Amino acid sequence: MKEKRKKVFVFFPDGVGLRNFAFTDFKAIGEEKGFDITYWNNTVFSLEDNLGFKEVKIENHQLHPLTPIYSRARKRAELNVSRDKFKDAVYPTYKFPFSYKGLKNSFKSLYTKLLIGLYSSEKGIEKLREKINALERKNPKYAYCKVQLEQHKPDLIFCTTQRATQSISALLAAKDLGIPTVAFVYSWDNVPKAMQVVATDYYCVWSDHMKREVLQYYPFVNEDQVFVTGTPQFEPHYDASLKQSRTDFFKDNNLDINKRYICYSGDDETTSPLDQYYLEDLAHAVRRLNTKGYNLGIIYRKCPVDFTTRYDAVIEANKDIIAVLDPIWKPVGKQWNQVLPAKEDFKLLYNVCEHSEFVTNVCSSTVFDFVAHDKPCIYYNYEQPQLKKGIRDIGQNYKYVHFRSMPSDQAAVFCTAKQDLEGLVKQILDGHLSSVDEGKLWYEIIVGKTPTEASKNIWKIITTCLNKEQ
Repeated sequence: MKEKRKKVFVFFPDGVGLRNFAFTDFKAIGEEKGFDITYWNNTVFSLEDNLGFKEVKIENHQLHPLTPIYSRARKRAELNVSRDKFKDAVYPTYKFPFSYKGLKNSFKSLYTKLLIGLYSSEKGIEKLREKINALERKNPKYAYCKVQLEQHKPDLIFCTTQRATQSISALLAAKDLGIPTVAFVYSWDNVPKAMQVVATDYYCVWSDHMKREVLQYYPFVNEDQVFVTGTPQFEPHYDASLKQSRTDFFKDNNLDINKRYICYSGDDETTSPLDQYYLEDLAHAVRRLNTKGYNLGIIYRKCPVDFTTRYDAVIEANKDIIAVLDPIWKPVGKQWNQVLPAKEDFKLLYNVCEHSEFVTNVCSSTVFDFVAHDKPCIYYNYEQPQLKKGIRDIGQNYKYVHFRSMPSDQAAVFCTAKQDLEGLVKQILDGHLSSVDEGKLWYEIIVGKTPTEASKNIWKIITTCLNKEQ
């Protein structure tokens, strides 16, 4: 008798996992291995309508009213514990300021501060997590999700991110029904930032480095619960079918075939509030080099979730050298996490990396996208004169824990003074300076040793977890 196919729910609590788990070959690989795959979809993006995938829509998006307050207190309490445990002042810099605008915000902030004062210990954090779980079990979404799970009876739930409060009630419903759960740790900087919102039976992480972090920061997680799989995020960079010829790419994007282009990868406003001035500095450096016999342009690729107009004046003033190639992401709601990538963006990013000389930005993970194409990266690390009180200095980004994973300060080219930028650009273009070799070592530390195998590895682990639960 033919064995019944195992039913896996691939759970999207928000849209950040779409890129990794809907637009890559992840589903095709799982089906090839014999899984019955349904997308359990809490986003506003219809996977059935847009991609023809089988889905169960979660229409209830409720949180218990107190969950955001307790979650914020949990995060800050964890950062306080890390500060004290590791004797490291970096952890408070991950905190966002409290808001006291209006009575409601003031009450929330004061109540959160009270909780932080009471629960900033490992036992306290445990109690906060228990309280959040108790609140979410009272949330109507919990009963709603439980009914869906009882109706569809999945054998396992694979949650595409560990950091969404929207996933708490759904995963608690699964736990209470005895359905095993696996969470994917979504981003390279998430673990030290206290962004583990959910507790699941198993975890998939990018690399050995990230596994060590999970075990270091979360004492309630055992080593045999954490599996190193890699991330599907970088798999498209190894898909040669996405590659366009230089001629076709330049023609499709109205680029000048005679120019060599440098990619400027924009940042969100929180990370780099004065980001437009670094683009302006690069434009000035390019102009000076062009008077010395170079023929250069800039491809500006904005941060997909940046809706500001802050770059407009710089782009307009330099429209003869700056080509704007926006990422192909589509807003389907008003929140930042409702701006969702389109599959076509894989091809665009692949070719921006392939046909640019190198990338420049403020501390972005695009360093890894470009090193996958053997291209170096310049990181800006100097203050802008426009910096004043109340504006965040970008220098603190490089002090964050995830930057300590660099094998050396040669894994990117650090520009520490505006006047050095032109010289660094020239040296890279002339082949006298590169960060590629050290960048590849860093890439392996963060992304793992098998960047092309992540989707396959995750399905192997799902099989392992199902076998363990039998």
